[in-house]
Parts: sequence; C-alpha cells; structure tokens
Amino acid sequence: MRLFPWLLTLLLLVMPAAPALAAIEEAVLAGGCFWCLEHDLESLPGVVEAVSGFSGGSVSNPTYRQVTAGGTGHIESVRVRFDTARINLPTLLRAYWRNVDPLDGGGQFCDRGPSYRPVIFSRGTAQRDQARTSLASAARELGLKPSAIKVEIRELTQFWPAEPYHQNYADRNKVQYTYYRWSCGRDRRLDQVWGSRARGSLPWRPKI
Repeated sequence: MRLFPWLLTLLLLVMPAAPALAAIEEAVLAGGCFWCLEHDLESLPGVVEAVSGFSGGSVSNPTYRQVTAGGTGHIESVRVRFDTARINLPTLLRAYWRNVDPLDGGGQFCDRGPSYRPVIFSRGTAQRDQARTSLASAARELGLKPSAIKVEIRELTQFWPAEPYHQNYADRNKVQYTYYRWSCGRDRRLDQVWGSRARGSLPWRPKI
C-alpha cells in the first residue's frame, strides 16, 4: 500500500525514536584482592559487568593456584565493562583510586606479594593518557608528588577470567567475604588515605 507523503510525515513524527546503542568500553584494573575490587566497582551506575581474573603475566589460562604460588607474573585484576553513556573512564578511574592504597606497591592491605600489586592496565593511547592524568590528580589530592604513587600504568596484553567460584564472591559468600574484608583492614586503610572520599567517585579536589 502506498502512503501519501503527508501521512508518512505524520507517522515519522509520532513514532518513538529508536534508543541509541550503548557504547560499551572495557577497563582492566588491579587493586589487591579481586573479590573486593570487583564488588566495589560493579555497583557503580553504568557498570555493566565486573569479572575477576588475571593480567600481566606470561602463562595462558592461569589458575588461581598458579598465580598465588608465584612465577606466572600475573596480577589479580578485574575487567570492568561499562556503558560510556552513563559513566566515563575518568569517573571509573576515580572510583578505582578511592578503593586502593596508592602508596603500597608491595601488595594491597593484608595481601602481600607481586600478584596483589595495584596496576591500571591501559588499552591504547587514550586509556593510557587518561590513566596518567588520573594518577597526577590522585597525587595532587593526597598532597604528594606523582613519584610517590605506587600504582603502575601498564599496557594490557591479555585478561584471563578466574575460575567460576571467584566470580561475584562477595554476593555468594557474604559472611566469609565480610569477615575477610574486615580482618584485612581494607576499609580502615582506605579511610586513612582518602578520608571522606574513600570508596567514592567524587570529582578530584580542585587545585589550590
């Protein structure tokens, strides 16, 4: 059936516009125990998924036992997939910084050793530049020189998901997770470092 031009115009005016497709971006971040970092980041508005895993090493498909035993070069990490229409990378990075101890390069909180080092794994030039900018902003907010910050910025090569029992651990094992987080002193240390801005994604304090 052929539509008159005026009728076609009317239909176009009253029909709802198709929703814009979400632009999904990924960031891989390491900040100690991946149970904790996954839990802290996946609740952010705009985060679609957070997956615990490993990055930075030389072994393919590493197991948790291999990584914690040492020798693989991998670091416990979290792959965050986020909707850029709802949250951008700078905001996600602010939340990351406020959930780690940026002054500790030997691990995080009670978890010690190379597999618990804090790292921002960048994917390409844009992410690397934004990571460097966030590092400078974090140092300024803490009143420190950037050289005092122990969070590394490294190019992402590969992310390997951890075993299924590590995924969403905080939600599936609430009692064990809550006790572990408390006994590890994670929140106490975050409060010492970041004060009232700990665990949040508020904008950086303006330069004084």
